[in-house]
Parts: sequence; C-alpha cells; structure tokens
Amino acid sequence: MSNYPKILVGCPTSFHKEYALAEYVKGLKAIDYPNFDILIVDNSKDEYYFNKIKEKNVPVIKGPYYKNARDRIIVSRNILREKAINENYDYFFSLEQDVIPPKDALLNLVKHDKKMISCIYFLHNIFENRRELTPQAFLSLKTEEKGILPSMRPLNDYELDSNKLIKIVSCGLGCVLIHKSILEEIEFRYDKETEAFDDRFMCIDLYNKDIKIYCDTSIKCKHLILSRPYPWNEIKK
Repeated sequence: MSNYPKILVGCPTSFHKEYALAEYVKGLKAIDYPNFDILIVDNSKDEYYFNKIKEKNVPVIKGPYYKNARDRIIVSRNILREKAINENYDYFFSLEQDVIPPKDALLNLVKHDKKMISCIYFLHNIFENRRELTPQAFLSLKTEEKGILPSMRPLNDYELDSNKLIKIVSCGLGCVLIHKSILEEIEFRYDKETEAFDDRFMCIDLYNKDIKIYCDTSIKCKHLILSRPYPWNEIKK
C-alpha cells in the first residue's frame, strides 16, 4: 500500500442521477487500484436517493440541501475536499456519477505525478446552432490578464487520438485527479454573477496561481449523458 498514494474517490450527487447509479457503482467496484476509498455526498431534499445508494453498499453521507443547484454542489464538494485534507489523502479523484472511467484510470493517472490531471469525457455543447460533442479539456489560445481564463478551444481529433499527456488550461470536474496541495490551497467555489460552475472557477484559480493542469488523452471515459432523463435547466433549479 505504501507505494500507492492514498486516494479519495467521490462526488456530489442527487436523485437526478439515479439513472446512472447502477453503472456508476459497477464502475467504482471495477477500479483497479489498491489504496482508495469512496464517498458519495447526496444533497437531495429527502432521504430517498440516499437510501438507494446505501442499498448498493457504497459509502454515502447526507449533505445539506439548498434550493440552488450550485450551492448544493459546492457545499457537497467541499465536504469531500475537507475529508481528503483532514484524513491525509494524497489525492481526491473527482468522479461525477454519470462518468465511468476505465478500470486502470487511477493507476495510469498517478504515474504522471501531476498536481491536477484529467481524463477525457465529452459533453454536448451548442456551436452556431449545432449540437456537438465536446471533450472537456481545453487548450489556451493566448495569454490574457489574471482573473479570467485565456481564450481557449477544446482538444481536436488529432490531439484526442494522440494518447499523449497534454498541458491544458481548463477541464471539467467529471473525472480529474487533484493533489492534496491544491485542495489545501483552493476551495471549490462559484460566482453568483456568472452562469459558471465550480469547475470553471477551480481552473481560474489554478491559472492565477500558475499551477498547471494536464490531460491524459489515452484515458477516455464513458459519459452517460444520452441516458439522462432530466434536462439540465431542471437540474439547475
């Protein structure tokens, strides 16, 4: 065990993700890594989904419910952050409940010895009235002032197919390994004046502190977005 960093795997969740629970639990139990723990933080309004997760024999706690989805997510993710810090984990593996990594993802991510390193997964985005699948890993186009991220673009097909380690400027929190030194320095947060979530502000804070983010393009995850029964505008409420 001593040769393997201690990792906390988990995420905030709510009843909106019940459609992904069975496959997510299967993915968690398939992780091939000898030194990790799991914790899910359910921030649903009632106990229904909390009990569903418990039935799957997955460690889960009840987080506070807030009417605003971003408040729910931020508070729940910071519960995980505090657990990772207080219980001396080397890393927090932020793995959203609808993202299924390859079983050897942790083994391969740890080998890079990076402070923050993401896998590849895709989201739907709208570009010029077209709906496209976009990898949640972005390259910088130019340097801009501190406080905001520079102009950026998602990785292209050539970069995605390269199976290389690439330095990026922004990523999602769907499948990313975060070192304890980052957790000790940066809290998960958001700005109520924007539409952005905590992944965006984590990357802004890292950019301002000149902490590099990397992506292992060889690690490609399944994202269960096509199965989601709730439109995102309903989940945000």
